[in-house]
Amino acid sequence: MLKLIVHLIAVALVAGVSFAADAKPAADLIITNAKVWTVEKGHPEAQAVAVLGDRIVAVGSNAEVEAWSGAHTTVVDAHGKVLLPGFNDSHVHFISGGAQLDNPELNDAPSSEEFVRRIAEQAKKTPKGAWIDGGDWDETKWTPPNLPTKEMIDAVTPDNPVFLDRYDGHMALANSAALKLAGVTAATPDPPGGMIVRDAQGNPTGCLKDAAKGLVDRVIPEMSHQARIHAARRALQHAAALGVTSVQDMDPAFADIAVYAELLQTGELTTRIYAAPLITQVDDLTTIGIRHAFGGPYLRIGALKAFADGSLGSATAYFFEPFLDKPDNHGLLADGMHPISLMRDRMMQADAAGLQLCTHAIGDRAISTVLDLYAEIVAAHDQRTGSGDRESPDRRFRIEHAQHMAAKDFDRFAELNVIASMQPYHAIDDGRWAEPRIGHDRASRTYAFRTFLNHGVHLAFGTDWAVAPLNPMMGLYAAVTRATLDGKNPKGWFPEQKLTVAEAVYAYTMGSAYAEFQEKEKGSLTSGKLADMVLLSDDIFTIPTEKIREVKVLSTWVGGKLVYDGATEDHGR
Repeated sequence: MLKLIVHLIAVALVAGVSFAADAKPAADLIITNAKVWTVEKGHPEAQAVAVLGDRIVAVGSNAEVEAWSGAHTTVVDAHGKVLLPGFNDSHVHFISGGAQLDNPELNDAPSSEEFVRRIAEQAKKTPKGAWIDGGDWDETKWTPPNLPTKEMIDAVTPDNPVFLDRYDGHMALANSAALKLAGVTAATPDPPGGMIVRDAQGNPTGCLKDAAKGLVDRVIPEMSHQARIHAARRALQHAAALGVTSVQDMDPAFADIAVYAELLQTGELTTRIYAAPLITQVDDLTTIGIRHAFGGPYLRIGALKAFADGSLGSATAYFFEPFLDKPDNHGLLADGMHPISLMRDRMMQADAAGLQLCTHAIGDRAISTVLDLYAEIVAAHDQRTGSGDRESPDRRFRIEHAQHMAAKDFDRFAELNVIASMQPYHAIDDGRWAEPRIGHDRASRTYAFRTFLNHGVHLAFGTDWAVAPLNPMMGLYAAVTRATLDGKNPKGWFPEQKLTVAEAVYAYTMGSAYAEFQEKEKGSLTSGKLADMVLLSDDIFTIPTEKIREVKVLSTWVGGKLVYDGATEDHGR
């Protein structure tokens, strides 16, 4: 009964009901002597925060918040460190990211020789016949930056089929054993939305782009339930260590969502998850009446992920003008866009059912095509009022990545209230090699953070993990410096697109919360909101911006519970 009374008091406090001073319950947690950055525009700074249950009940000065202290209150002295809302990553691949923590790490291989050596080491400890996958290789770091081939790895993987993703997820390398199992030969045609890379004689080199990856994917055994559980636990630990308290999981399998539900039931889900399965599952969600943001504080569904094109790195992003280094190539529309009427029908069905649309679009023509589809949905489904005005539901259309914009489309983003769900790290990565591929003019509208804000577009920041590191510090560093990873742009690649630290933090917290319809529940340190918080080692608002990427997380709380203590744990990779 006592627990019930305390719970009712907490609920009433959140709802704004006042009690006599002698009836006020004591806080469970107080963090004092902090530099609190609330992310509330009206009063961004404070000294202390009090938490009752899983909610914030006070934010203010030390004296104001200490009034909530009681005999059983846990008091944490922050010693002047910065306290922020927990980071909300608006675009991850959570299970595959967790699995990649145990896979061969190929992304930072500086040469093709080192790439092969690491695969050989993995093969030595892999059972005969078992698949070797993951990897996230990046040939742009090699000299010369040529795509790998099956011949490079066949000799070191004689007993295992191999299928290794490029880091952008839009190309993969298969060895000969994998191609044989998949039945891919010189006679195999390119599937719609995909490409089999071939040598001068027409034989597959082993690299498969976008939809062509499915030729091999279909013969790889499904990940077991226990393997998914293990990957999820690894991902949860990794997120906690980096201060990531919420993620928006793009295109998870239903089996992944089942794992999240199991971990929620056992009390192990320490990261809040908004899952967006593929739009090909639209019938399943509409049949049972799921709408956007359906679920509870830890696990929700109601969004659908669609693909419009590929990626810049794999030369499959869809552009109006061709790639400069491949003048016969405009990129590829994704397989789900063949025919485009199929995507239109699925989007119309999803929107009519109240589901949120999150569409991957990277090239300018792909982005423009998605905006066309969104505009068609608005025209078809919005109601006209008696005064002739259009009455629109709160859809919060999203475009994932929104990398290479046509100048004409910034205004359309704002008019349609489309959220730009972006990954700042990609800017400092792609900026190493993008201009020779698409030219200076198109590159000037690449990762256009400032231009989006100037047009009143909502920004939501994330990482695309495991395509890029999950660490929010790298994302903040990228957004405010735009200094490419090769050191060649220390003042910033297209520096006019830089953000301030405060703007970048907002996009990573409130911006991402808005993108999942949760801005009233999280995203700022505000009385009544969920107590998701992160304490940092250094003051990101005052240190030189180039130092932000070195900042560490000291502590992470989710719902007022300590899920990471940097003094005793280390889960980062």
